[in-house]
Amino acid sequence: MQNNTQLKSDRLAVLIDADNATASIIEALLKEIAKYGTAHVKRVYGDWTSTHLNSWKDKLNRFAIQPIQQFSYTSGKNSTDSALIIDAMDLLYTNNFNGFCIVSSDSDFTRLACRIRESGLIVYGFGEKKTPEPFQKACDKFTYTENLEETEDQGGSEVVKAKKDTQNNNLKSSSELKENFKLVKLVKNAYEAIAEEDGWASLGELGGQINKLSSSFDSRTYGYKKLGELIRAIDMFEIKTIPHEKNTAAKVLYIKLKN
Repeated sequence: MQNNTQLKSDRLAVLIDADNATASIIEALLKEIAKYGTAHVKRVYGDWTSTHLNSWKDKLNRFAIQPIQQFSYTSGKNSTDSALIIDAMDLLYTNNFNGFCIVSSDSDFTRLACRIRESGLIVYGFGEKKTPEPFQKACDKFTYTENLEETEDQGGSEVVKAKKDTQNNNLKSSSELKENFKLVKLVKNAYEAIAEEDGWASLGELGGQINKLSSSFDSRTYGYKKLGELIRAIDMFEIKTIPHEKNTAAKVLYIKLKN
């Protein structure tokens, strides 16, 4: 697995389907993408002659995003998808990128994600929770845009307060987490795959294995910012911390399934 330094130095192409993504999340989206690498290409696709994309226009210069015009020649046909796919393949063949970020809730990009991964590059998907499962699973990592923190104050303190209230409502209690069969099974399967003979496993390896089993897993979906916080809340494991081998000021978290 790549370490954090390698990930943050990755060259990424960010391709946004404006017809299936909202402009309000762009700052939080780019902040999230920065965790994985540097966005050397940022393009957003849509029919910019249409009024329904007006909310995007003030974001383009602010975040240095290149708008790609694609006219809707026929009603009911999404020509934006085709333009994005063609550009993605052109960028892929340049061999200048380590990965792609595809921002859309549209399943039409499933085959594109698969094709990019077949070339050995990583694919990060971003879309709403309603995004069809095939596209989510076609990505190495899929992040729900509802989980991204809104860093812009778009309407004063009331908007910020409403956002915080929503986040608090998403916080799942320990009993709720334990009753979530899908979540418990996922965590157990990941743990069993990496646990040593003595039963202990590092939290970092657990997170990596969970993402291999479920590309859309995100502790924020359950109201917890960090995986460690979620694991503590599930209360399935014994937990211990030990000093990091190379940095004694840092701590490494280890877990062991309770009897």
